[in-house]
Amino acid sequence: MLNPKNLGAGQEQYEKFRSSIMRKTAVQYDYRHTDGELFSCVKPTLEACRQAKENWLRKKEAQQ
Repeated sequence: MLNPKNLGAGQEQYEKFRSSIMRKTAVQYDYRHTDGELFSCVKPTLEACRQAKENWLRKKEAQQ
């Protein structure tokens, strides 16, 4: 089980699991930004999770 409290700034962690509801494999993904904010998502693949993180980072930078 993932624990986002263990993440340092700029680190990511992920875990593949089988969803009993969707009956498919999915990835739970966490990323701790260098400013300490946590990004989390669940997507079908690790690549989709990383793309969602990149989109989040772009939006975050645009707001500053």
